[in-house]
Amino acid sequence: MSIEQIMTPDPACCTQDASLREVAQMMLEHDCGEIPIVEDTDSKRVIGVITDRDIAVRAVAAGMDASSTTVADVMSRNVITVRDNADIQEACDKMEQNQIRRVPVVDAQGRLCGIVAQADIALHMSEQDAGSVVRDVSRRSPNGPSLNA
Repeated sequence: MSIEQIMTPDPACCTQDASLREVAQMMLEHDCGEIPIVEDTDSKRVIGVITDRDIAVRAVAAGMDASSTTVADVMSRNVITVRDNADIQEACDKMEQNQIRRVPVVDAQGRLCGIVAQADIALHMSEQDAGSVVRDVSRRSPNGPSLNA
């Protein structure tokens, strides 16, 4: 089964000049915990991601103002993506290796076309396999917890 069959298509996204308040509002409106950051809304080339944890840990805990701080100030730039024709196992492997719970999905031209979350994968795997993915993604790395969780 390919990721394209289980991903959320056309996810909410924004550019790096959006404020943290705008991104938090997007997360609320779309009931999600990660927003892919694109170069521009035409190309939709993924250049990063911002998670609810990024906002809480990198911005709020550091005393930054959510209205004036931009996504560029706290986003994760080394984004892990998966191709739309990848199989579920490839997405699981990337999540486990990088200890992330969500992965933007890109097409052959590198444009954002979807997002896949642990929950999407769990709904399409056996309980045992899904539990393994959750356990491996949740393991602490030797370098401490991942901020892109």
